[in-house]
Amino acid sequence: MQYNFDEIIDRRDTGSLKWHYTDDTIPLWVADMDFKAAQPILDAVEKVVQHGILGYTKPTDALYDSIIKWHGSRYDLQLTKQNILFSPGVVPSLALMMTVFTEVGEAVLVNDPIYTPFMSKVEQNGRKLVLSALKEVEGKYHLDLADIEAKIIEHDVKLYLLCNPHNPGGRVWTIDELEALLSICKKHNVAIVSDEIHQDLTLNGHTFIPFLTLAKGYEHNVVSLTSMTKTFNIAGIKGSMIFATDKALVKKISQQQHLNDEYELNLFAYTAMRVAYEQGDEWLAQALSYIEANIDLTVQFLEEKLPKIKVMRPEASYLIWVDCSAYAKDDQVLYDTLREAKIELSAGFKYGEEGHLKMRINVACPRALLLEGLNRMHAALADVVKP
Repeated sequence: MQYNFDEIIDRRDTGSLKWHYTDDTIPLWVADMDFKAAQPILDAVEKVVQHGILGYTKPTDALYDSIIKWHGSRYDLQLTKQNILFSPGVVPSLALMMTVFTEVGEAVLVNDPIYTPFMSKVEQNGRKLVLSALKEVEGKYHLDLADIEAKIIEHDVKLYLLCNPHNPGGRVWTIDELEALLSICKKHNVAIVSDEIHQDLTLNGHTFIPFLTLAKGYEHNVVSLTSMTKTFNIAGIKGSMIFATDKALVKKISQQQHLNDEYELNLFAYTAMRVAYEQGDEWLAQALSYIEANIDLTVQFLEEKLPKIKVMRPEASYLIWVDCSAYAKDDQVLYDTLREAKIELSAGFKYGEEGHLKMRINVACPRALLLEGLNRMHAALADVVKP
């Protein structure tokens, strides 16, 4: 079927985190889409409701099969039922990995900038946070492998948290970058947890590589985290997966999940996950095409209207990382200036020191809303610096 991504659906007064305003502010911040979910998912959830009994539920063989087929056919990631654990979310899984791979006080390495919970979960769990800044070269980020190895040695790092595709920069790390990173971690016996939640949102011209496909001989120290929620815009239905291929590691993770009582999903999550992977590919293809056109529009708009903004074009996701340093000297002033214009973006400083005077724009919305938001951004910043 043909989906209408131009449809504007009023999300105010629904408890929406994204649309929490009492005025006409346009939110282009938190990472959920303003698109109606795929019809097969909606139909399946409605069928569950119509059945009338919402009891305890366990994962079915059909669910496992859908996960295995999706990842095998798209990414050549060969999984079995025994490699798959369920979790209420990727962020809870990040916290779980602190206990699986480290002890209190030990060092965990993450890149800067990075999705905020990478940093907060390390510190909240009593681990030592070590940052390695990404290098920006010709408008995109690169791993600073020399700095990563130096930090590992200096701080005796036990765990590296990788974000692939990267949030907020949108990089899809290449096989050469991933293999180099793996080599360093193997050399120093550092465990790797790869957050791959944006994997299915990889854009044209780029190839996502699951870290587990490279981990032969090091499977006991590698875990991947992913979910269908970002892919299919169903983040309100909490659910994610933990992939590991080493039997002893799977057992250790499972035992820790049971201690925390974080190993089950609800009936709606199991249902939505299975149907998304079985029947969601048509919706996803159309959504990605629409998102890519929105990215083109945004890049062109900013180049023409706010040319001093430096745009980092994403290789995956619907999030665009922009450098606004020509238009402000203070992070809070920058954020407040945009909010006063009734446009909300994600403030870059929340993603680490490298996020100073940067903002993250979510373009996964109907084009009319995006254009209005960009026009408000232009109105707020255009007179700050004359081109």
